Amino acid sequence: MGMPGDSAGWLPGARHVASPNHDERPAGTIIDLVVLHAISLPPDEFGGPYVEALFTNRLDPRAHPYFADLQGLRVSAHFFIDRGGALTQFVPLDARAWHAGVSRWQGRERCNDFSVGIELEGCDTRPFEEAQYATLAGLLAELFARLPALGRERVVGHSDVAPGRKTDPGPCFDWGRARRDLPR
Repeated sequence: MGMPGDSAGWLPGARHVASPNHDERPAGTIIDLVVLHAISLPPDEFGGPYVEALFTNRLDPRAHPYFADLQGLRVSAHFFIDRGGALTQFVPLDARAWHAGVSRWQGRERCNDFSVGIELEGCDTRPFEEAQYATLAGLLAELFARLPALGRERVVGHSDVAPGRKTDPGPCFDWGRARRDLPR
């Protein structure tokens, strides 16, 4: 299945780094949800190659004590927005990225099947950067244009689809700021 404007499902303007951590979406799937996440590796530290290494199965478990617990973990997201606002795409839109895990939204299980996962470099204790909100707004506008089942009410946090298990994008994510810039 190809995406409008790009048969490979890759957005122009994003840096492309292919993650092996994806598979096919179920046949006939309509993509109608965006799940926002926050990630920092090591926790509460920004910059460095570690998120990309995690999403491409190259994270060295000896590089930091925290990474030992991540050994063998196979995760990805469609997109990653770093603190400076740079956008990287890891999985084509027509594929299922492994980002939400055990999840449920409006009575539907397995949110990875029908969602786009966006990771923002961040944590529960520090505000996100203006550059990240700007990139997120542009990305969401592009996604809304390409995927007509998406809309303002279809952008949720990981904590919304995995309550009690996940907290991200966390209390420092400014939903009011993010929603103000969403396409109408």
